[in-house]
Amino acid sequence: MGKHTQSVDNKIINRIYGHSKGWVFTPAHFSDLGSLDAVASALKRYRQSGLIRQLTRGLYDYPRTDPSLGMLTPSPDAVARTLAGRDAIRLQPSGAYAANLLGLSTQIPMKIVYLTDGRSRTVRIGKKQIILKQTTPRNMATADRISGLVIQALRHLGRQHVDDEVIARLDRRLHADDRKRLLKDVRFAPAWIADIMRRLGKKKETQST
Repeated sequence: MGKHTQSVDNKIINRIYGHSKGWVFTPAHFSDLGSLDAVASALKRYRQSGLIRQLTRGLYDYPRTDPSLGMLTPSPDAVARTLAGRDAIRLQPSGAYAANLLGLSTQIPMKIVYLTDGRSRTVRIGKKQIILKQTTPRNMATADRISGLVIQALRHLGRQHVDDEVIARLDRRLHADDRKRLLKDVRFAPAWIADIMRRLGKKKETQST
């Protein structure tokens, strides 16, 4: 191995070690350290040594390990953030996963759905499927906001299943800034969800007066 190769390898390994375990990355995260071939060769060596793991084509992680369970599957959000950064797209958790993130469901689904302004596709990570589903600009208007998560979670649960207990559980998770955001984004929600968002958003105002 030449000095240049060693230098690229050392820079790559230092960058990997600079992140906490569970980091999900692509070869593009090292594009400033060497040529595509040099980066690919280094990642191959580190994969073979067990330091990193290839999740799927072009996607790797610096895996967390558990004494009993061994290598742990990276979080769906870590995978999603990496895909969004690589492909310059936005993602919005949807369906059962959105409900889980808000504490409205205890189950993490095996099929995790994100709405996206990019193309539709499925990424398999271990036993889980991360499904990217192309949607309308209206649905993506609230991406990366609490309002987007609330809209998608309530839409998944369905109007008939959203009772006072569900609203109370949601209410307990909201901060003052979250409530302001819900009020600002009611126009992007179906009418029945918009009513709930107004109710949650105005509750803090009533308490503070």
